[in-house]
Amino acid sequence: MTTRAVGHKIVVLDDDPTGSQTVHSCVLLTRWDTAALKMALSAPGPLFFILTNTRGMGAGEAADTVRAVCRNLRAALTELSQEGVEIRPIFVSRSDSTLRGHYPVETDVMASELGPFDAHFLIPAFFEGGRVTRDGRHYVLVDGVPVPAHETEFARDTVFGYRNSDLREYVAEKTAGRIGASGVQLFSLADVRAGCGARLLALANNSCCVVDAVEQSDLDRFARDLHEAVEAGRRFLFRSAASLLTSLANLPAQPVPPEAMSGYALGPVGVVLVGSHVRKTTEQLAMLLHEPTVVGIEIDVDRTQDADDIGLRDDILAKIASAHAARKTAVLFTSRSERQFADSGQRLRFGAAVSAFLMRIVQALPKTTGFLISKGGITSNDVLSTGLMLATCEVVGQILPGCSVVCCPQTHPRHPRMPVVIFPGNVGDAQALRTAYRRMAGEA
Repeated sequence: MTTRAVGHKIVVLDDDPTGSQTVHSCVLLTRWDTAALKMALSAPGPLFFILTNTRGMGAGEAADTVRAVCRNLRAALTELSQEGVEIRPIFVSRSDSTLRGHYPVETDVMASELGPFDAHFLIPAFFEGGRVTRDGRHYVLVDGVPVPAHETEFARDTVFGYRNSDLREYVAEKTAGRIGASGVQLFSLADVRAGCGARLLALANNSCCVVDAVEQSDLDRFARDLHEAVEAGRRFLFRSAASLLTSLANLPAQPVPPEAMSGYALGPVGVVLVGSHVRKTTEQLAMLLHEPTVVGIEIDVDRTQDADDIGLRDDILAKIASAHAARKTAVLFTSRSERQFADSGQRLRFGAAVSAFLMRIVQALPKTTGFLISKGGITSNDVLSTGLMLATCEVVGQILPGCSVVCCPQTHPRHPRMPVVIFPGNVGDAQALRTAYRRMAGEA
């Protein structure tokens, strides 16, 4: 048998679908059977994404999901090797740049199923969203001012809250002391910029490391050292935000510039679906609703808890059709009032019911929908996997920094080639959602 070496393939397990927000020309998978994984592993391009949506799950379900993905990955890699295709994977657990997610649950499972690894790295920098790490401390830029992450609204998340911005202390907090802060290695800015090759080669026994980065060139340099260490046989696991993927993949410029994304639209009117409830999203929604070519449709989330409320669904679909008949885009948004929950499980169940209702809307969107903008990470995952029932889709590029555009396949039964904007809840300035809408509608 002739062996064909494919080389490195970056395999990204993404806990919501926004991790592709800095890359293009790659595949997103919403299923992870062995056949689908073999296809993605063999496809052109340096990376692909598996959308696990684990950020919307409890810890136990998240662990089970990641374990299933990893076991199928092992099987796919073994089958390809037996067929003469040798792939050297680089595994990434992509998560939130504001430190929300199931750490260390997901990396523990990946280490158990795909290891052993010489080290695992926490690299949450995401420059397009204003997230940087300096001296081991992670910051969120608010109006240009770096605010320690633990002082932001994200740290007060009901499910994923935390008390420490120093990533070494964060690791100790999240592992309940299993990994002490003093046991976490820091790759400082000085280290990264001077070159870390020799140090990377010396790592062993799944050492825990955090990496400083304040601009893309920092991760570009670090990625070059990483690739050399991997070539030398070292095995690393990454828990990162999206900017590391930019450097690891080293892609050229996207084929269609952001300002020309309306070229993908199937028509000038579309649907904007806003599920995220963070303050930034609410500000962006308010600006979008001032556009004369949109119609706002508020959805009462309390009524979405009744799975049998078909009347509400039909009423909303009628309003969308009416907006399109008037040559306007329908903006669907959930009621903005903040709700308190007794525990994280109750919050997750409430959110799941809201999402299930929204997906029943997406499944029945009129064929006059020229484009869809989905605001919120978990919302977007459900749009792709449940609302549009996509097994795979292609990332064609970014319409704004941090906001991917994917296209439904030509074979989609209802919306062939329809573009979908994946717009994270915590990305962009107050005008960003309106700018994305104008670009898709050809009004830029």
